[in-house]
Amino acid sequence: MTTHLSKTREDAWQLLNEFTKSESLVKHGQAVEAAMRAYARSYGEDEEIWGMAGLLHDFDYEQFPQVDQHGKEGARILAERGFPEAVVYAVLSHNDATGAPRTHLLDRALFAVDELTGLITATALVRPTKSIHDVDAKSVVRKMKDKAFARSVSREDIHKGVQEMNVDLEAHFTFVIGAMQSIAAELGLAGAGS
Repeated sequence: MTTHLSKTREDAWQLLNEFTKSESLVKHGQAVEAAMRAYARSYGEDEEIWGMAGLLHDFDYEQFPQVDQHGKEGARILAERGFPEAVVYAVLSHNDATGAPRTHLLDRALFAVDELTGLITATALVRPTKSIHDVDAKSVVRKMKDKAFARSVSREDIHKGVQEMNVDLEAHFTFVIGAMQSIAAELGLAGAGS
């Protein structure tokens, strides 16, 4: 299902790069976008809207890193710039501190893939090959159990996201890894030689 959008992926990409200077945060947006587009396809949802929400979910983070502002400020800016309401709300609700409940599948999917993409990226980067093609769900689960590994990744949010989406943990991990593998080169995770 695709609707006519007044904003395009290019508009979203320009906005992300206007606000985000950190290469790793841009790549995080791309990883979440890939996972969201894959989930949109699997659920028969609008891939452009879901992809935009993934790409833009953290675009405000560098300028508004405070937990009570991140997401709120992003949603305000997105609304002012005419982005679709579903994208605005998903960005708002992906941060629990905003108090906005995740009421739509889009919102729950965004929350479920956000922290997980960070854990998957970290798992790939400690591989000798630095390739996401050498990462599987079991290796990510092992790394998740190691509290010292990728300490900033919220394990609680990953578990909460799996519960909110009502999906199997390993199946969810496998799905998101596959989505990220499809853009491995863009993420800098195609391997040490690439």
